[in-house]
Amino acid sequence: MSRFQDEMEVVPRPAFGIAVCVWLGFFLLMMLVPFRLDPEGRNWPLLGKLAISVLPGIPLFALVLLVGYVYADAKRRGMRYVMWTWLAALIPNAIGVILYFVLRDPLPLSCANCGAQVRQGFAFCPKCGGALSRACPQCRYAVEPGWTHCAHCGASL
Repeated sequence: MSRFQDEMEVVPRPAFGIAVCVWLGFFLLMMLVPFRLDPEGRNWPLLGKLAISVLPGIPLFALVLLVGYVYADAKRRGMRYVMWTWLAALIPNAIGVILYFVLRDPLPLSCANCGAQVRQGFAFCPKCGGALSRACPQCRYAVEPGWTHCAHCGASL
């Protein structure tokens, strides 16, 4: 699977249903109202009426899916998912969605010993105390492979 398909599976099924309902409602509104009120609109070809009715609802469809993605992604990252969902939905011009993507936390890791969700950068699991990565022998901060000295205390590794 591609990365896009993997991320689309994060979007909850009700968000797809809501997005389709929003698009369908906007389609029906655009199909019925402008062409019934405007006498010249009745003379438009069917393809023109469909284009005017179908295309404006697509950005709303995408926005509802993005808000659904923000909800599910913030929940799986252990963030305040209700707050981020409201911000993504209510800040206009999708600025709330953009802010979420800029400020979101990295995905948590699973502890190999107990399976608990642990934030990245931790050297030890807070639940069982198991080692998650290499740690400095002096200050116990996580160190990266290939380092010869600790970046926090300067101790030789």
